[in-house]
Amino acid sequence: MAVLQIYDQLLQFPLFQGMSRDDLEIVAGHTRFGFSKLSSGKKIVVDGEPCTQLYFLINGSVTVETFAEDHRFSVVERMSAPFILQQEAIFGYHQCYTHTYTSLTKVNLLTIDKEEVLRLLEEFLIFRLNMVNLFATQTQKLFRRAWQRSPQSLRERACRFFLEHSTYPAGHKTFYILMGQLAEELNDSRLNVSRLLKELEQEELVESHRGRVEIPQLERLIM
Repeated sequence: MAVLQIYDQLLQFPLFQGMSRDDLEIVAGHTRFGFSKLSSGKKIVVDGEPCTQLYFLINGSVTVETFAEDHRFSVVERMSAPFILQQEAIFGYHQCYTHTYTSLTKVNLLTIDKEEVLRLLEEFLIFRLNMVNLFATQTQKLFRRAWQRSPQSLRERACRFFLEHSTYPAGHKTFYILMGQLAEELNDSRLNVSRLLKELEQEELVESHRGRVEIPQLERLIM
């Protein structure tokens, strides 16, 4: 890919925003990038794999699948370019992916190995600050969540459950979960949970199926 094309692609991502034109041209011309094109339905990374590089989705859409620790339920989300695949996994105590990413459409990916990421962090202050800001924002959101008002009703508990088990608080979500398991997670009866899902269906906020709950737009549900 030509330097000018790489330059344009990098501008899509928060990690490179705010960098000067000269710095971006240096990054585009002197960084070892990887490029790949995948058809739909191809695994990109799998839950548990070591994170040794950053994946930048520059075209197309992917699904993000996350399993509960006991594998009793899972959620599948959809994300579109521009998007970085779990950037926080490249550092820290547990440097492995905790989601499985699969191409939903034809996708184009740009990759940067960890050693190149470390070099960029060392050489470019803005890149370093952007990385710190992204991690700090994630940490602050998690901290604030613990101090939110506790849900007061079954509906509020359900909304909190769907939100807390999503990587992004908007967009399409598919929860693969049995009614009994959902009732257990919400600390209520199957009958009450079933009634709630029917109410939410009537409001066109969810679509309930056997073993599956579709949420077309999570942001509407949690308003």
